[in-house]
Amino acid sequence: MLIDLKSRTGTPEVQELLGYAVMDDPDALAAITAEYSTGNALKLAGWEEEGLLVGLAGYEETEDGSLELHHIAVLPENRGKGYARGMILELLEARSPRYLLAETEDEIAADFYRSLGFMVYSLGVNAAGIEMFRCVYEVEESEDEE
Repeated sequence: MLIDLKSRTGTPEVQELLGYAVMDDPDALAAITAEYSTGNALKLAGWEEEGLLVGLAGYEETEDGSLELHHIAVLPENRGKGYARGMILELLEARSPRYLLAETEDEIAADFYRSLGFMVYSLGVNAAGIEMFRCVYEVEESEDEE
């Protein structure tokens, strides 16, 4: 189950996970910590297992009813165990968005999103020469909603 991490953004365990999400860039970590701590738009949720924070997901709910996934990270020793998948599925169930959107420059991450049913589109090469990908998951409407 996902837990709200907004009040815990400055703790060492959250900082470690956010560090993985921003590729250990200290300036980016400081900036994103401030955004999650003080901004109302960005939400930060975590996954605990036996009292240990093993992963987190940072997201924003947009005006059109979509969720924009900004960050997702799992402790290295817990990767490949389904925690990232679980966080995404929990977000889909709890927030009921029209779409779940993510961007990545990592082809392995793009393949991960594909495995969950996301459509993955190339955004082309950025100024640093890195190909960027847009990942879009369209939530199917249930018969009750039609």
